[in-house]
Amino acid sequence: MKLLLKFNLILIVLVAVGLMVVSIVARSFLVENAKAQVLQQAELMMESASSTRQYTTEELKPLLQQSVAHKRMFLPQTVPAYGATVTFARLRKKFPEYTYKEASLNPTNPQDRAVEWETDVIQHFRNDATKKALVGERMTPTGKSLFLAHPISVQPSCLECHSVPAAAPRTMIAKYGGNNGFGWKLDEVIAAQIVSLPTELPLRIAMKAYGTLMWSLTATFAAILVAINLVLYFLIILPVRKLCRVADRVSLGELDSGELPVHGKDEIAELTAAFNRLFVSVSKALRMLH
Repeated sequence: MKLLLKFNLILIVLVAVGLMVVSIVARSFLVENAKAQVLQQAELMMESASSTRQYTTEELKPLLQQSVAHKRMFLPQTVPAYGATVTFARLRKKFPEYTYKEASLNPTNPQDRAVEWETDVIQHFRNDATKKALVGERMTPTGKSLFLAHPISVQPSCLECHSVPAAAPRTMIAKYGGNNGFGWKLDEVIAAQIVSLPTELPLRIAMKAYGTLMWSLTATFAAILVAINLVLYFLIILPVRKLCRVADRVSLGELDSGELPVHGKDEIAELTAAFNRLFVSVSKALRMLH
């Protein structure tokens, strides 16, 4: 087996092992990084929803309550949850993978009632008042889903509508009745903001980056392998082959080859110089015999 082929086989094996190790480490790192990235985006969306809630409570609701329309019919625009949900629905046009819900244990609108797993999330916040965020995964009919949740506590402004039915606006009672959404207590965790997205999303982002990384590394290693082969061929293999040809001709008694030129001061140059001295000695010896 040729020296260059042996070297290539050894180098290819080493590169393959290196790529395997890098692929394992990189895949895990990229998946975790992509998950952190989508959760950060979910956090920004959550903050946007919270800002909409605050704007509705502090600025929009007081204005709408003074309007004539509010006295005739219940305006959902006065509800912070409505503003946050509608805003997020428009945001979903650009980010369709993300969903938002304000799940409540005792909502005025039955559509906002928490399902089983959402109830567990809210109960988690009720059991630990210091907990301000919760990240988790759950199974859905379409696969795994990743979620980010923040607790919603009862504020003084909430009690204007949710303390007892008698204190609630008549238009709200007319629309939703007096059986749901009452009995809330100040500072009680009654609901949770939940942003959900398919676990496939960060995996898809990670796999795209992973593929780009592995192709780039493979192409880089291939280019390095070609460069090393060229260097080895011109600096080592080619000079050694010249030495072999001259040595073979000398062994057959052909002394007209002459000495090989010596370039540089590296090991190949030293070997060539040593061979030239050997060639001169052998040539003199053979001439003396003749």
